[in-house]
Amino acid sequence: MRDFIHESRDLDTHQYAYDFDHVLRQYMMRAFDPLLPTGKALELGCYKGAFTKILAAQYPDLTVVEAAENLIAQASLQIGPEVNFIHSRFEEVDLQPEYDAIFFVHTLEHLDDPVAVLQQVRSWLSPKGRLFLVVPNANAPSRQIAVKMGLISHNSAVTGDEFEHGHRITYTLDTLERDALGGGLNIIQRGGVFFKPFANFQFDRLLKTDIIDQAYMDGCYALGMQYPDLCASIFVVCTRGD
Repeated sequence: MRDFIHESRDLDTHQYAYDFDHVLRQYMMRAFDPLLPTGKALELGCYKGAFTKILAAQYPDLTVVEAAENLIAQASLQIGPEVNFIHSRFEEVDLQPEYDAIFFVHTLEHLDDPVAVLQQVRSWLSPKGRLFLVVPNANAPSRQIAVKMGLISHNSAVTGDEFEHGHRITYTLDTLERDALGGGLNIIQRGGVFFKPFANFQFDRLLKTDIIDQAYMDGCYALGMQYPDLCASIFVVCTRGD
């Protein structure tokens, strides 16, 4: 059995969340903004609720499904009662309504059977609904540099620390598309968010200095639109494909 509470904790050798993650989420929403539908929204996996808080400002009717009860407690504290939290695994949750926007952000890579879950997610989309499916990118330059340094064996490797945090696959854009199509979804947009020359911990240190500024960060975002395969995160936006 998976221990989702353990997987969400920091390890002695590897931090789970970074300040850079907050920056990246803001750029994600900038990338998604022209594609966001109105209506009822669903978030699958919330961690401590940072992205949930962003979504709640956009969607008054927001439901969140999370497998770790401690994370729901932490997220609900900072967001309040207006968000409907459901404690369940995605494979077991019973959702009847159809959602106009579903956000599956940095969670698919944690699943044992992602295609089966995507098939279920497809059934939760409304006829006009859109799924925003986002994962960390195996081909990010920071990760490719780590390969050349001998820190990881290959771009798509799942390291021991990543496995402890619940990762089961490291996606590239083609394998993300493969699983989305395997889930019966129709891809209407694909891309990357934020060209990533540094690792998360390096960005955290640099953001506390004057070495990089907002203009540099905006430049990395703009460059990422030109080179999606070299971004921190990759995404596909999908419909039911009826």
